[in-house]
Amino acid sequence: MSVKLVISIIVLLSVGTVSISLSIRQLVNSYMLQRTDSQLLQQAELVFKNTTLLNDTKSTADSNSFVSYYVQAYDSQTGRTYQLLQPMYRDGVVSRPMLPHDGGLDGHEIAVPYTTPAVVDLENVKGQPDHETMVIAQAPWRVVALRWVSDSANGTIEPRGVIYIGLSLGNQIDMIDNLTRFCIIVGAAVVLLGGVLSAITVQRTLSPLKRIEKTAAKIAAGDLSQRVPDAPEGTEVGTLAKSLNTMLAQIERSFRQQQTTTEKMKRFVSDASHELRTPLAAIHGYAELYRMQRNAPGQIERADDSIAHIEASSARMTLLVEDLLSLARLDEGHGISITDHIDLGSVIRDSADDLHALDPERDITTGVLGLDVSEPDHLRLSMTPGELPSVMMVADGTRLHQVVTNIVGNIHRYTPADSPVELSLGVLGLDMPLDGLTSLASGEESLQAIVGAAARFTVTQHGMMVAVARFTDHGPGVPPDGLTRIFERFYTADPSRARQKGGTGLGMAIAQSVINAHRGFICATESPGGGLTFTIVMPLAPTKRRPERARGPAVVGIMLTAAGLCCMRGLR
Repeated sequence: MSVKLVISIIVLLSVGTVSISLSIRQLVNSYMLQRTDSQLLQQAELVFKNTTLLNDTKSTADSNSFVSYYVQAYDSQTGRTYQLLQPMYRDGVVSRPMLPHDGGLDGHEIAVPYTTPAVVDLENVKGQPDHETMVIAQAPWRVVALRWVSDSANGTIEPRGVIYIGLSLGNQIDMIDNLTRFCIIVGAAVVLLGGVLSAITVQRTLSPLKRIEKTAAKIAAGDLSQRVPDAPEGTEVGTLAKSLNTMLAQIERSFRQQQTTTEKMKRFVSDASHELRTPLAAIHGYAELYRMQRNAPGQIERADDSIAHIEASSARMTLLVEDLLSLARLDEGHGISITDHIDLGSVIRDSADDLHALDPERDITTGVLGLDVSEPDHLRLSMTPGELPSVMMVADGTRLHQVVTNIVGNIHRYTPADSPVELSLGVLGLDMPLDGLTSLASGEESLQAIVGAAARFTVTQHGMMVAVARFTDHGPGVPPDGLTRIFERFYTADPSRARQKGGTGLGMAIAQSVINAHRGFICATESPGGGLTFTIVMPLAPTKRRPERARGPAVVGIMLTAAGLCCMRGLR
C-alpha cells in the first residue's frame, strides 16, 4: 500500500507539474505574441517612413543587430515589389518572411497580424553558420499588411499599393524554449523531491499499520495476549487501534470463557459419571447379594438389608437424576415461570421454622437488612434484629422455595447443630441498569459493586428496587478458593462428607441458575468470625427471561438423566 501511495503522489505531482508548465508556456507565448502584434501596429508607420534612415545606419559589418524589422512594399502603379528593409543575422545569414510579390493577402486581412514561414538566404554566408543563428533564422515571422497611400497633385489621397512589415519570432521562440527547459528542470526537481518526501511521510504515517500487521501475525500464531500499540487519539489509526484492542480483549475473554466452559464440561461429565456410577455399583452389588441370599436358609433378614440398600441407592440416584434434569431444563430456558406474586419474607420465615424444627438447639436470628453508611470509606450491609419484613415480588414461587431450602438445608447438613444463624431481608435501591445484576460474577468484588450502587441510589434516586436476602452461618465454611467454585456443578468442599450427608453437589448450581433466571445475583462470602454467608439480590419488578440455549453440560445432563431413568426402569 505504501508503494502505491508513493507512486500515486508522484503521478499527481508529475501531472500537476506538466499542467502548470504547459499553462505557463501558453500564457507567456500568448502574451509575447500580443506584444509583438502591438509593436507591429504601433510602429508600422514610423518604420515605413524611416526605412531610408534605417538602411543608412547599417554598419559595414556582416550583421546588423539594430535592424529587426522587415519591410516590403508593392507598388500597384508599376506592378513592382520593393524590399525596403532587410535584417541580417550573424555570418551573413538572411531571413525574410514568405510574402506574395503581387500585393496579395492570401486570405488575410489588412491591419491584422498573422504568422508566415521564413525564407533563409545563405548566398552571402561566409563559412558554416552556427546552429543557434540558423534556428533563429528559420523561425516564422509575424507580419501585418497595411494600405500604401500617397497624396495626389490635387490634394486627394490615392491608393498606391500594399506595405508588409514583419518581425521575426525567433527571439520569442527562443525565450519560450528556454522557459520550457527551465520548467522541465524545476518540475523534475519538484517531482523528485516530492517523491522522496512522500516516501518518508507515507512510511512514517503507515508505521502504526505495520505494527498492527506484526501484532496481527502474532495473534494469528496463537498469542491472544498481544495488543495493538496505541496511536494518537483523534486520528484514524488511533481509532482503529482502540477498536482493535477492544475487539481483541473481547476475543481473548470469549476464548478464555470457552476454555473454562470446556474444562467445566469435562469435569461435569467426569463428576456426573462418578456420581452415577456409585449408586449403580451399589445397586448392582446388592442385587447380586440378594440373588445369592434369597434361597439360602436363614438369610432372609440379610436379603432384606440388601433390598434396603438397593432402595437407598436408587433413591440417591433418583435425586441426582432429578437435579440433573432440573439443571438441564434451566439451561435450556425452560422449567421456570416468573408469574407468581409471593412474599419473600414468608418464604424465608418458613425455612427458618423448618431449620428450627430440625435443630432445636440452634440460635436463629432474623432481622431487616439495610445499608450501613456510618463509615463512608467502608460501606456494607448490616442487619437490624427483628421480624423479617414482607417483601412482595413477582417470581417463580416453587423455584424460589427450592433456592431457600437448598441454602438452609446446607446449613443444617454442614454446620454444627448448636452454631448460630442469621437470616435477614431488606429492600434497597440500586443505581444500575435492570440487567446489570446478571453481568456480575459471583464474588466479593461484585457484592461491593452492588453496595456502591445502593449508596449512589441514595443520592441520585435513579435505578431499580431490589430485594436483598442474606443467610449467614458460623460453621466450618469453605476454603478461600472454594468461594468462587461453590456454584460449580458437583463441587463439594469435602466430597466424602457430602456423600455421607446425602448431598449431590448440584444444589448451589441449581440455586444460581434459578436466581439468574430471575435476573438476579447470588454470591457466597466468608462470614465475620468464620462460616459462610449467601447473599441474594433480585429485582422487584418482573423481568422477561430471554431463552438461552446452553451447550455442553446441559446436553450431557439430559443424556445422563435419560440413562439414569432407563437404569431405574430396568431395576423395576
